[in-house]
Amino acid sequence: MDTHTYPVTRTDAEWRARLTPEQYAVMRNHGTERPGSCALLYEKRAGTFSCVGCDQPLFQSTLKFESGTGWPSFNDPVPGSVENTVDRSYGMVRTECHCSRCGSHLGHVFEDGPPPTGLRYCINGVALKFEPAA
Repeated sequence: MDTHTYPVTRTDAEWRARLTPEQYAVMRNHGTERPGSCALLYEKRAGTFSCVGCDQPLFQSTLKFESGTGWPSFNDPVPGSVENTVDRSYGMVRTECHCSRCGSHLGHVFEDGPPPTGLRYCINGVALKFEPAA
């Protein structure tokens, strides 16, 4: 159980009111959206991807790439915006990433991304909102 306290906290009822049922399942219960199901997978405009749970900027579009996995993928997050924990669910060990401001589950980090970081932040699109650059 996560006992970390985040700067943005909400009651379960507040989370359910703020998020759609799919967003709640992913962000609060560590679920995963179906691959290829989110329009943000195809977003190519300049801008910022932010957390649906608290509006914190998470990823810049300049670091988004097509991974072929069915989920939006990024090389690196905005500094300080994402925290990682060990995920031992489903009989495997993975690195989970979550929003550093509200603790919402975003996705996982893998070491099979392109240079320069070699990382692939594989993010559930329903956890993100996109704001085009002005």
